[in-house]
Amino acid sequence: MPLTRVTLRQFEALVAIAELHSFAEAGNRLGLTSSAVSQLIAELESILGFRLFDRTTRRVALSSAGRDFLASAESVIRHVQAAEKSADDLRNRAAGIVRVGAPLVLASLALPAAIRAYADLRPKVVVRVVDTPVDALVDHVANGDLDLAIGPNRATGAHVAGTPVFDSPWVLWCAPDHALARHRRVRWADLRDTPLVAAGRDHERSVAQMRSSAPPDARITPIDVVDNVTTALGVASQGLAATLTPGYVAALAPPFGLVMRRVVSPETIRQVCVYRPLSRAASPAAEGFAQFLLAWLPQWNEKILATSGD
Repeated sequence: MPLTRVTLRQFEALVAIAELHSFAEAGNRLGLTSSAVSQLIAELESILGFRLFDRTTRRVALSSAGRDFLASAESVIRHVQAAEKSADDLRNRAAGIVRVGAPLVLASLALPAAIRAYADLRPKVVVRVVDTPVDALVDHVANGDLDLAIGPNRATGAHVAGTPVFDSPWVLWCAPDHALARHRRVRWADLRDTPLVAAGRDHERSVAQMRSSAPPDARITPIDVVDNVTTALGVASQGLAATLTPGYVAALAPPFGLVMRRVVSPETIRQVCVYRPLSRAASPAAEGFAQFLLAWLPQWNEKILATSGD
């Protein structure tokens, strides 16, 4: 029995007639003439090899075989309608899975808050957070391991686009009784003889770049490098050293009891970007979440800075 010849329209006619007991009323529902509906049923009966309806001058009723087959036709229609709804959701960025990479602070604080806010708008979109080192963000987007990434400004090459979303000044964290805690602003020259701990090689390189661009009498060198910013904050909380981070780390710092001081003369800014692939088409869900992040992240950063009191 070549069921591949069956059409969805034939199944719709079968279900409509079974519910309405009339070819004419079924035609009205489907936007067809009564003869067109009759032709659909005749074609379906020819394919199936059995009669679907018993027809009299007064009534149209399912045959015994028609009653047995009706559930299968209804099941096909439900599955097609579900597939259509799924396609609509995907097309309208309302469903799908999005893998987003970010380094520790952004992955632990910014992304979860963004996902919660986005869930109110698109509850069927599933966003997976992927902890990713700064140096690997662009490569993972380029090779397809990530749909999107959030992180500090990096060279992207030809396969990834980086869109700036907010600027974050580099700040100093120190214990409340630290000598520099008395200053409202800290100059790079003030850090020359201050023990500093850098958080990860990314921060170490950033500090090195700032050191190389500073005047000779203001150049600084970290006394230690740790893997995680939380470790650096812990070291600073005990007065063993101070640490430099972008300002958005203020979202993570309160439990450590540290004070934050803006570093100036000159002020150094870290730019945070959303990274998207150029060499392949992003899914509607990924593009929808990317557009949301471009608007949401600057607001998040502003709230963090306002809360820090800087």
